[in-house]
Amino acid sequence: MDDAHTPLDEMPPVTAWLSDMDGVLVKENRALPGAQQFLDALKRKEMPFLVLTNNSIFTNRDLSARLRRSGLSVPEERIWTSANATAAFLSQQSPASTAYVIGEAGLTTALHGAGYVMTDQDPEYVVLGETRTYDFNTLTRAIRLIEAGAKFIATNPDVTGPSDEGTLPATGSVAAMIRAATGRTPYFVGKPNPVMIRAGLNRIGAHSEAAAMVGDRMDTDIQAGVEAGLRTHLVLSGSTTLEEVETFPFRPFGIHEGVGELIELVEAQR
Repeated sequence: MDDAHTPLDEMPPVTAWLSDMDGVLVKENRALPGAQQFLDALKRKEMPFLVLTNNSIFTNRDLSARLRRSGLSVPEERIWTSANATAAFLSQQSPASTAYVIGEAGLTTALHGAGYVMTDQDPEYVVLGETRTYDFNTLTRAIRLIEAGAKFIATNPDVTGPSDEGTLPATGSVAAMIRAATGRTPYFVGKPNPVMIRAGLNRIGAHSEAAAMVGDRMDTDIQAGVEAGLRTHLVLSGSTTLEEVETFPFRPFGIHEGVGELIELVEAQR
């Protein structure tokens, strides 16, 4: 649709791409039009890329398999989750430390891979991620550990998530409950925190001034990309409508009906 403000010939070429997953490449477990062709173009041009998601439940291998069932080919090393970003952040902050973890395999696998030990005895961190099995005893233990001095980290701030039956409470909602009980606000690593974007760029050896971010949400994907200094592209195939864009105090570099409209841009680079 519209490609923005600064003339292309005054900007460095885009040599790396980050793309949100849901609403950009897939929707309700179906590949969106142009998604595989967009990925094929990135591979053909040998551009490093990552597919991002704030969901911390699944491992990269699980998500790669899910995408394959949707008709998309994305190797697990090209997936970057809020769990991956949290593990990278913690290993930088306090290498090979300890954490009490509330979450699923995606989070525990990432933290184990970063050399973290899971414990409920005097951990340095309490790490909250997405899970479908929150229980009173686990949350009570987390609250008491935070009260005792553990630092509070959460993978992402999303307050709700979708399901076939309707809305589900997500990490942000549970974090709010723990915050209300302890008076301690968590540090959220996932989008819109640009920490997740910068860690992903480090993972693929890319620099923000030559990277682009594709997303379907202004308040997470585009905000994170803007704050990290990337060229941002909003697609209207997910959560945000064109009318809603005007309600935000920042704008994406480009607005497109779907990710298929970016293929020509990828082909024109390098």
